[in-house]
Amino acid sequence: MAAAALAEPSLEKDVIAEGLLELLRPAIQQLDLHVHSVRESQVELREHIDNLATELCRINEHQKVALDLDPYVKKLLNARRRVVLVNNILQNAQERLRRLNHNVAKETARRKTMLEASGFSSRSPSKP
Repeated sequence: MAAAALAEPSLEKDVIAEGLLELLRPAIQQLDLHVHSVRESQVELREHIDNLATELCRINEHQKVALDLDPYVKKLLNARRRVVLVNNILQNAQERLRRLNHNVAKETARRKTMLEASGFSSRSPSKP
């Protein structure tokens, strides 16, 4: 009887933990989608910066009047470097989110299996 009394608080904790996991899952998935879309826009921005830098270099080479576009090209390349750095940070964050989401799903499945094995139903206890 004492073992049954100890098992009930453990089951309650498991139910609460499962509820928290289910609560966090949509937020993690939404954050993962947003990070993915930001990464795509970062790649697009990097490509535009590369094209603009190439075009400025080409214009600079064909100009009859000597315009010093090198500082602008350097600024563009510096901006590109920062975009790549942010993209790498986002990629690492997205990978961590994916692992977290995977672990949440795995833990939820484990706890659900434990609850089902112990005979605990997902219904709240009621008087017959």
